[in-house]
Amino acid sequence: MARQFLKELKDGDSVEEVYLLADKQLRANRQANLFLLASLRDRTGTMSGLMWNVVEESLANVNAGDFVKVCGRVQLHQGNLQMILTQIRTVPANILNPEDFEQRPNADVEALLRKLRNLLLSIEHPQLRALMECFLIDDELMDDLSKAAAGVKTHHAYRGGLVEHIVNMLETAKRIRDLYPAVNFDVLLAGIFLHDLGKVREMSLDNAFVYTDEGQLLGHLIIGIEMLTEKIAEVERLTNESFPTEIALRLKHMIASHHGSYEHGAVRLPMTPEAIALHHLDNLDAKVHEFARTIADDPNTGSTWTPFLARIDRKLFKGQTAK
Repeated sequence: MARQFLKELKDGDSVEEVYLLADKQLRANRQANLFLLASLRDRTGTMSGLMWNVVEESLANVNAGDFVKVCGRVQLHQGNLQMILTQIRTVPANILNPEDFEQRPNADVEALLRKLRNLLLSIEHPQLRALMECFLIDDELMDDLSKAAAGVKTHHAYRGGLVEHIVNMLETAKRIRDLYPAVNFDVLLAGIFLHDLGKVREMSLDNAFVYTDEGQLLGHLIIGIEMLTEKIAEVERLTNESFPTEIALRLKHMIASHHGSYEHGAVRLPMTPEAIALHHLDNLDAKVHEFARTIADDPNTGSTWTPFLARIDRKLFKGQTAK
């Protein structure tokens, strides 16, 4: 029997298939009865799944990041497709084809890594370039980077997504360099590389939708600053020179402030030209990617709008490309 990919489903289709459970929420209706709100994902997109009148204990062993076999029916609700579930249970990953569930970067990961290396080695400041070289020659780290996602739910949430996000930002910075002479371009390139690097330890490399214990307790900003501190010490041992204190502070500040505001998780507000440039480059690449991927992955091809997305408080207009 052919696999039932989410993007191929239509209103009224019966479904009995395995998907990745990207998110799981238990909510109560007006009568205080629990229902499951699930986000089901495969390589073609995402669809919401609803299961009414559930018992919390019966779903205790079903968690985000699991592969689940579901039974149900696709329903058109307020112009958007959703799946009404009657059954859900976990299945072991080793019996599945990972390619059925993994979204891919827009470019080959090996090509992205080569481009990353070339961009970082274009840094002119000798000690800053030596710092980047210490990261680049760390084979274990670079292998982890090639597998890491940039997010759990929103932007670049797939294997190789992190290096794609970093290279996109580096390329954008390169194109606007001449417009902002007040920005130290070498520091900006290094900061772009470092800003999300802690995500290689924040999220599981085996499952891009699960945080590690270290990730839960520290987060990628603190982890990233720790990784930078370790590599600065390595550079100093290898070169037998002290790394410039101010450059180290600027880089750490960029990691700590790149979320832009306290309510979005920044430890500090951006206080340097490089830090504010990093924040906006990061936000630009993340948001445009999130919008474009949401539109592309929407299974309801007959609608010119996506469903309402609570995380961004809006629907997205797809226009005539939806038809």
